[in-house]
Amino acid sequence: MPPRTTDSTPERRDDDRAPSTDPEPETTGAREGDEAAGTDPTGSRGEAAEAGQDQRLEAGDAGTRADTARAEAGEAGHPAESRPGDRPGLSELARDGSGGTTDGDDAGQRVAALRRAADGGRRWRALHLAGCAVLLAVAVTGGAVAVGGGQDGGAGVGAVSAAGALSPGDLARGDLDAGIASLQQHLRAQPRDFGGWSTLGVAYVEQARTKGDPSRYPQAERALRRSLDLEPGNDQALAGQAALAAARHDFPGALDHADRALKQNPYNERALCTRVDALVELGRYDDAAKAADTADDRRPGVPVFTRYAYVHELRGDVRTARSVLERALGSASAPADVAYVATALGQLAWNQGEYKTALGHYARALAADDAYLPALEGRARAQAASGDRAAAVTGLEQVVARFPLPGPLVALGELYEDRGADGDRAKAGDQYALVDAWTALARAGGANTDLETALAAADHGDKKEALRSARAEWDRRQSVHTADALAWALHVNGRDEEALPYARRATATGYRNAVFLYHRGVIEHATGAEREARTHLKAALDLNPGFSPLGAREARTALKDLEGNR
Repeated sequence: MPPRTTDSTPERRDDDRAPSTDPEPETTGAREGDEAAGTDPTGSRGEAAEAGQDQRLEAGDAGTRADTARAEAGEAGHPAESRPGDRPGLSELARDGSGGTTDGDDAGQRVAALRRAADGGRRWRALHLAGCAVLLAVAVTGGAVAVGGGQDGGAGVGAVSAAGALSPGDLARGDLDAGIASLQQHLRAQPRDFGGWSTLGVAYVEQARTKGDPSRYPQAERALRRSLDLEPGNDQALAGQAALAAARHDFPGALDHADRALKQNPYNERALCTRVDALVELGRYDDAAKAADTADDRRPGVPVFTRYAYVHELRGDVRTARSVLERALGSASAPADVAYVATALGQLAWNQGEYKTALGHYARALAADDAYLPALEGRARAQAASGDRAAAVTGLEQVVARFPLPGPLVALGELYEDRGADGDRAKAGDQYALVDAWTALARAGGANTDLETALAAADHGDKKEALRSARAEWDRRQSVHTADALAWALHVNGRDEEALPYARRATATGYRNAVFLYHRGVIEHATGAEREARTHLKAALDLNPGFSPLGAREARTALKDLEGNR
């Protein structure tokens, strides 16, 4: 939901200019409240701080050019992206088959934010929205002051050569913590390494994704811009800009940057994958399928395989999607890849109501990486759908204590509402208030949050704002997800006749999504199309009877009402 007070959004600075090449540390002039010059070397999975990284800079001035040049360090050189050898691609497989601060400190700051939000009464709600944004800003940027901190000659990561700092492959292998620290050291010594800057930019995007930290986006933007200033048109930085634009939900921009990168290097894996992502999110599914085939031909591997599977899932071809993901999991060796693909399989199984299978996949993901957020969240959802609500609540409480993101916050809030114990309604309200705070932070980081706002606000917030956000997002891109969001926002505002065409469009591709079917059935019920409403409400519950603690209950109630009218 959007910020309800201008004070809830951190002030934007005019510091987003290319940093200086001066590698010397800045010892004075840090201004309280300015964006940190760098970031702590916390990683994409575990966030454990590297030993020896305990000398911290003050939260510095990102515009202090020397600081930024030191801190936003990047990719090991400019590795050539040659065409892979004879690895089989997914088209062939599908045809062949069936179808800074320590972790404890950082987490503690997030816990404090949640407790401050939960402890107040209703009369403090407006204050929560302002305060939570500030507290979350502290929580997610708490490591950003650890820019330069290795001890000289001690246990900290020393300066390394570009070749030994961090390559794009290291990001996929989960070596983000040490890699970023090494890159920062390297770029303090070699500030004109354009390849280093491009990889650091990508690493910051990855940190934002895995840690729910939108403050990394401006840092990524500066690092990638620095790379292009040093070497205009280099494909690694252009691909990084594509990934950053996609992370900010600027999908036309992501597509443009990906196309520019591929003109420079047709085999750039990140650009190939981001191009698929952008086309999917823009609702251009035929083009996305062609892009997935192209990516599979040029760079077969786990990142491409998962995109290929999702394109098929969106078309209702669950069999092919599952087959491709299973083959991808069989080829995965790095723990990060195993966690990623196993989680995708878990989500696919959950979408089909196969909760036991989903839990098995999530267990495998967590065996590879016990801190992998999507697997932790997915496991909790599967536990809730299986009837183990206590375990689900405990699991989601642990997730949001470290990463207060909209998805798990809403899921936890709905579980509280469904449980209905003393104080649960207030607890649920606090989770929804924190979604507002996260939205403010994400917008401050340059991200478009209209889809998230529409989905959360329609059920748990300002319904008029939900409709405004849904319309804005639909105007930008016409996908099944934006169609569903607009349909539901129109419904909760009492405009069901307008909503129905969008609800039909959301289900038109064959995508097997119980939420979409539920929304369509409810809207049909409201417009008097009772036979169609029964069909779609029953389909939602047959497909995934635990798709939402509150939504599934409402679907059963509506279906019972319809059956009584026959």
